[in-house]
Amino acid sequence: MKKFWNWVRNSDESRTLYLNGTIAEESWFDDDITPAAFKAELFSGEGDITVWINSPGGDCVAASQIYTMLMDYKGAVTVKIDGIAASAASVVAMAGTTVLMAPTALMMVHNPLTVAIGDSEEMKKAIAMLDEVKESIINAYEIKTGLSRTRLAHLMDAETWLSAHKAVELKFADGLLFHEDGEGEAPEPESFAFSRRAVTNSLLDKLAPKKKEQKQSAEPLYERLNLLRL
Repeated sequence: MKKFWNWVRNSDESRTLYLNGTIAEESWFDDDITPAAFKAELFSGEGDITVWINSPGGDCVAASQIYTMLMDYKGAVTVKIDGIAASAASVVAMAGTTVLMAPTALMMVHNPLTVAIGDSEEMKKAIAMLDEVKESIINAYEIKTGLSRTRLAHLMDAETWLSAHKAVELKFADGLLFHEDGEGEAPEPESFAFSRRAVTNSLLDKLAPKKKEQKQSAEPLYERLNLLRL
């Protein structure tokens, strides 16, 4: 088991959890030991905790279990994203009582991925499974953001990257770190959401061959006019 989390007990006896790198490079599916170890460490103390996230994502099963454990934890959970919370890591972030992002941080949401081998029936099963996994992920996003399931599904379809301000605007996050008024409401500068699908479609449009405008000759018209003069 490659441990991707680390607990630190602070001088004031509060605890901080660091989630760095890929979440569970080896899936927690059919793994009873690793989730139990994480849960034991989480519930070994009491009081509010801080969770720092800098992760490109990883195993959706592990992310689901960590999300559920953090949601079940009795103390307040403050999530702080200092680098990136992409894919499965964004699901974990949704467990925060308060979610704060560094001004330079990014969040990314997209559809779940898998690798499947087999005949057409096996492919159909894989597609059905991915559809259900997507619905379960939308559940976490919906609880946090209050956005409609249709809009969340579209954001995932497009593989959407959110700046800190855009994440706050869409309520994936509650505020920015290092804000003058403390860790809370963010100001209202420009925000952006980057859609890979939109960029790809735009690029394809630019690469598509342009139809040449067919210029009509004026000669037939002159010939008709000459006939009328006869």
